[in-house]
Amino acid sequence: MSVQHEQRAILVARSSLPPLDEYVDEIRSIWQTHWLTNMGQKHAQLESDLRSYLGVNGIALFVNGHLALECVLEAMQLEGEVITTPFTFASTTHAIVRKGLAPVFADVRADDYTMDPSGLEALITPRTCAILPVHVYGNLCDVDAIQEVADRHGLVVIYDAAHAFGVTRDGVSSAAFGDASMFSFHATKVFNTIEGGAVCFCDPSLKERLDQWKNFGITGLESVEYVGGNAKMNEFSAAMGICNLRHLDAEIARRRLVAERYWERLEAARGLRLCLPGPRVHHNYAYLPVVFEDDYGASRDQARDALARQHIYSRKYFYPLTSDFECYRGRFDSRETPVARWVAERVLALPIYADLALEDVDRICDILLGLGRGSA
Repeated sequence: MSVQHEQRAILVARSSLPPLDEYVDEIRSIWQTHWLTNMGQKHAQLESDLRSYLGVNGIALFVNGHLALECVLEAMQLEGEVITTPFTFASTTHAIVRKGLAPVFADVRADDYTMDPSGLEALITPRTCAILPVHVYGNLCDVDAIQEVADRHGLVVIYDAAHAFGVTRDGVSSAAFGDASMFSFHATKVFNTIEGGAVCFCDPSLKERLDQWKNFGITGLESVEYVGGNAKMNEFSAAMGICNLRHLDAEIARRRLVAERYWERLEAARGLRLCLPGPRVHHNYAYLPVVFEDDYGASRDQARDALARQHIYSRKYFYPLTSDFECYRGRFDSRETPVARWVAERVLALPIYADLALEDVDRICDILLGLGRGSA
């Protein structure tokens, strides 16, 4: 790919970065301490900053969100079946399976693509130990309904909140729902630490075990009490998080302008379904999904290809359903989650990031509207 081509391309996501001088100032002390990892000063500061921002007491940082999710599943000593959703990234299902648990798939709601609480009780068996819903595209699950089901059956609730950093409902952070929430701080997320993740939790006794697990299960200078992993966030990533958190509110505000331009241009398009923020929710505008219904005039794949011809890169996100992955062939049947399957076959995530020019948004919308059958 030529440099000229790279400059013209519009990617589906673009990493946010603080001013270079700010980051250099933040990492300067690392050259004095030579402390690069193993929960140093930057790690401690980022944990403190995130506790304040998210309004939670319990938080543990990780090298990425996937290992954070694996760790909390193990730390809670879960056994048996976990009810979850197939409309998610590979990490969610893989973490369950890699910890020796059995995923049981619930369908999603047609309006926001999060877990449908109305189908949960039919999936509960004597082996069910937890519910693992996924906040999708910054849309929060129906946390109240899910919690009611969990409380009736004595189940743990762990949220995959990788898409929901910075989202609040009635002023309450997405980090505060359920027994625990996992966040991803991958480079393409609204808030990034280059690569990283975290678990927020209610039970303070989890903190020690989470920190030990991510350091091989070491509990003392000469003591290793269980088989842990290696999932420590390094100081450079923590420093990036410290810087990016200072700019997060401005980042979200700029993303909002981009999202609102898309919605303004596309809301009247016949057969094109938008996914708008719910009531009482402060959104993070992390993703811009559109669903191509059968009467649109073009398929999802045709729209993706039309954009790609103009060097605009969208993503079939999420597709396929995790229950349709080759590695799970024969174990699950996606026909049992028909809404999730329908959405996965039609959804396309359009480019969105804070510095995406509104002129480029208009160009993307012009291409899509040119494919469709006009306004409703």
